[in-house]
Formats: sequence, structure tokens, C-alpha cells
Amino acid sequence: MNKRKLVVIGGDAAGMTAASKIRREQPEREIVVFERGNHTSYAACGMPYYIGGLIDSEENLIVRKPEVFRKKQHIDVRIRHEVTEIDTVKKRVKVRNIDKNMDFWETWDDLLIATGASPVVPQSENIDAPGIFSLSTLQSGINVNNFINENKPAKAVIVGGGYIGIEMAEALLARSIEVTIIDMAPQLMTSLDKDMSDQILAYLKEQQVKIFLEETLEKFTKNADGSVNSVITNKQTLPADIVIVGVGIKPNAGLAANAGIKIGKNGAIHINKRCETSALNIWAAGDCAESFHLITHEQVHIALGTVASKHGLTAGINISGGNMEFPGVMGTAITKFKEMEISRTGLSEKEAKNLNIDFETAMITTVSPASYYPDAKEISVKLVINKQSRRILGGQIVGFEGTGKRIDSIVTAITAGFTAQQLMDLDLAYAPPFSNVWDPVQIAARRLL
Repeated sequence: MNKRKLVVIGGDAAGMTAASKIRREQPEREIVVFERGNHTSYAACGMPYYIGGLIDSEENLIVRKPEVFRKKQHIDVRIRHEVTEIDTVKKRVKVRNIDKNMDFWETWDDLLIATGASPVVPQSENIDAPGIFSLSTLQSGINVNNFINENKPAKAVIVGGGYIGIEMAEALLARSIEVTIIDMAPQLMTSLDKDMSDQILAYLKEQQVKIFLEETLEKFTKNADGSVNSVITNKQTLPADIVIVGVGIKPNAGLAANAGIKIGKNGAIHINKRCETSALNIWAAGDCAESFHLITHEQVHIALGTVASKHGLTAGINISGGNMEFPGVMGTAITKFKEMEISRTGLSEKEAKNLNIDFETAMITTVSPASYYPDAKEISVKLVINKQSRRILGGQIVGFEGTGKRIDSIVTAITAGFTAQQLMDLDLAYAPPFSNVWDPVQIAARRLL
């Protein structure tokens, strides 16, 4: 019997993946999980689609409830318990029972920090007015949905034109709410290059989304009842019945930092490929932790559910006595707005330039499936390659139904160290309902030859 006690801070993807793996490997081990929120193991990425009405209930976003972990896996999950301090010397954590407003200490032999990330909240006047929301936890999505149901807002302003902004624009339009997006950047979705982002901008405008770029949020105004009334930028005043703030996220690394655990230059907890921190017997995983970038070979912070789950599995295997390394990330991501699909991986042209890499790019626009097949849709593919080695460094895709997941072939090619020639030579599947004879990704590779 393994008598080492594990304490996990955080009950979402990384924390519960690790706890579940350890339970499978060590059935008798004591495992305690502290989660400050109301839910465990939920699909946060599904919140815009729940708010937009595609998903009937928040219950559908919950993978496994706390009582299931307790009864079926014998994992002592305690929701509404917030860890406020880590004592690395005495190997204990200070915990606040939120409902009872009571503190206590819990000892551990191994500790996993999986505290996630939080939205960046601008220090703007009246930011706390009812009707202004940031999305992070499942509860925050429930709050947005309830607000829309109860108040029937007519006008929405979204602050930030990244992934959350794009997805929430679709959700709010589906609820018959007029949508305006503001962003201080000169383009939407800054993880893409501007020539790709401009296509997204044009499509959103076609779908009646008002967009104002290079505008800075200054403050909010309130109605007589205290609820949000408008968003004031450096250029104009925009009426708003509901506001979604999506200007970025930050890793919840303060707890670790206060305990003397090493923090990386990006503000996330520094870990090695085994998810070990700088402190003995303390591990970290998920949105609070760093990852190794497979192309730049630097530590980066990328908060995605895929990364969190893989971190959690890696930590779980190693804590339970195994040996696994999480190889790294490339910043692969995908989203959609209505019929438009948007995906990217690796380095953008802008990132390659900032890294002083000698590169070449090619961007092509074609249709998929075959042009003669009914309802063929437009797709644009951009590739970035190293000019000397000809190896692929990154890719971006903007297109319509059935195009976005083509990014996975680019991910695979980069991981394998393929050149543009090798990508073009791949024996990819072809039939008229799915693709041209030359897949759009291969057409882009051919352009580089």
C-alpha cells in the first residue's frame, strides 16, 4: 500500500486528470483535491456554445461531478475550498472552507498545483457594474446565460477580438443581440498574420458585427440601477446592455510564487518536462504552468484544454511512480465563427520575424472540396518555412465548413521535421466530396517550391 498522501490544488482538467490516473495506478493511495469553485472537470471551452443555445444545459459541460469522484474513485474532492498558502517546509497547505469561513491546515507528501488561469481584468472605472462579465469558470458562463435570460439585453459590446471575443460574438448573435467588438490592436486575432485576419474581419462585418480596431477601453458608465449602460473608448461611446471582457488571461501562479517556487518569465509556474517544479515533491500542471515550445525551444505559457489534460496525465504518471515527459507545444488552436473555421499552429510570419528567423511564406486561396462539387467552399492556407532548411515552421487556415482541421496535417509535418517538399509529397486522401486532387495544404507547400 502506498501511504504517500497527495493533495491537489484545483479540480478541473489538469488536476482531475492527474488524480484519476494516480487512483488507477495506486488504488489505496490517499488523494485530496481542493477546488475553490462549485464544479469539477468541466468543459470550459464549451461555454460560448452553451450561452449561444447550442447546448441545452450546463450539466452537459460537466464531465464528472465531485460526488462521482468521491463515490466511484474514492478521491476526496472538496469544492468551495480555497488553498491560500503553501508551506514547503512543513509540507502542508492552508485551506479556507468558503461556506464556513473557516481555515485549517492539510498535510501532504506530494503536492500538485493545478490552479488554472484567470481573465485579465482592466482597471477601468465601473468595471464591477452588473452586466459586465469575463469568462473563465463554468460558473461565469452560467452567470452570463442567466443574465441574458433574465434581462433580455439588446446591445452587447465585446472588449477584445481574440478567441473568446470571436466565439462570444457568434453566441450573442444567436441570442438576437446586436454585437460590437472593440480591440486596441490593428487586427482581430493577433495570433494570426494580418493577411489572414483581414478575411475574418470581412466575414464578421458581413454577418453584421460592428468592429472598431485600434480603440482603447477607457471606462464604463452605469444606469440608475447600477447596471452597465455604455462602454467609453478613446474615440467614442458605445451603448451596452451586456459587456464581455476578453482581453487575455494570466496564470494563477501567485500561490506558488509566495511559497518560493520558481516562476518563469511569462508569469507561469516553471516546470520541467515531467511537470516537476523547483520544489521537491511539488508538481504543477495546466493553465498555471509553463510548457516547452517545440520550435523556439523556449518556455511559454499556452492555456488550452488539450495542454492541461496532457500535463495532468504526465504529472499523474510521474507522481504514481512512472516516467513520462510531456514533449511540448506549438500553439495549435482552432475556433469558428458561424460557417468560418480558423486554425493555426507553430510560428506566424510575425513571430518568425521577431525571432530573427530567415523565413519564407506562401498564402494561397482555393476551394474545397473539388471546385465542380456542389457547395465548394473557399479556403486560405498560409505556410511559414525556414528559408535555409526549408522546414515548415507554422501554418494558418481560414476557410469554411470542413477546412479548419486540415491544420492537423501541418502540425504533424512540423513535428516530423518535414520540409515543404515532403509535405507536398504526402499521400493524402482524395475524393471530390472532400478535396481537390491537390489538397489546399499541399498547394501552399507547392507554392514554396
